[in-house]
Amino acid sequence: MDSILTKLFSEEFFSPIGLSIKIATVSGIVVIIIGTIIGKYFARNSFRGKAVVETIIMLPMVLPPTVVGFILIVLFGRNSIADDVIEWLFNQSIMFTWWAAVIAAVVVSFPLMYQSAKSAFQGVESDIEEAARLDGANEWKVFLYVSIPLASRVLIAGSILSFARALGEFGATLMFAGNIPGETQTIPTAIYIAIDSGEMTLAWMWVISIVIISFFMLLFIRTKETKG
Repeated sequence: MDSILTKLFSEEFFSPIGLSIKIATVSGIVVIIIGTIIGKYFARNSFRGKAVVETIIMLPMVLPPTVVGFILIVLFGRNSIADDVIEWLFNQSIMFTWWAAVIAAVVVSFPLMYQSAKSAFQGVESDIEEAARLDGANEWKVFLYVSIPLASRVLIAGSILSFARALGEFGATLMFAGNIPGETQTIPTAIYIAIDSGEMTLAWMWVISIVIISFFMLLFIRTKETKG
């Protein structure tokens, strides 16, 4: 029991949890903003090649995480154009940093937010938006004060699901960001290493932690749906 309590209040236990929440929060902000804007545009506009673009957006949901990680390494890894630009700006490669974990989380969680946002805005009556325009509101005001409030319930659900997906990301993060304790080690990668090294007590503690966090996020969504 003393051993469990010692581990429970140790930096070794809390570090992956704090880093996972930090990564999920930063990636969540990016995903919510971009996903909401793109979801609104795709919900109301049609153009040639739309199906192809949407298919590309949704691909990370069906691709193996290792494939996503491989693509990120190709795009942002050593000798890539993106890496050259990042090194020129920040004097550091992005691979094996917590920003790499953020990028991986954004890529895998974006489809959930996009799909939720698109569905949410498709459910908003276009007549209501048009009435706001006739009253003198510009597109930005219609978006902020009419479309988003009417779609808020589904947008909130999509945001929480995206956060949960980012929190649980493993494969792409391990390949692209690595598993550096205190730097890029998230809860899923910490669990993997703990099991591999026989640290079952720590593994169970992290498993219970992420299950509790995920449970309350999903419970919040269900509660909102019931009230709605």
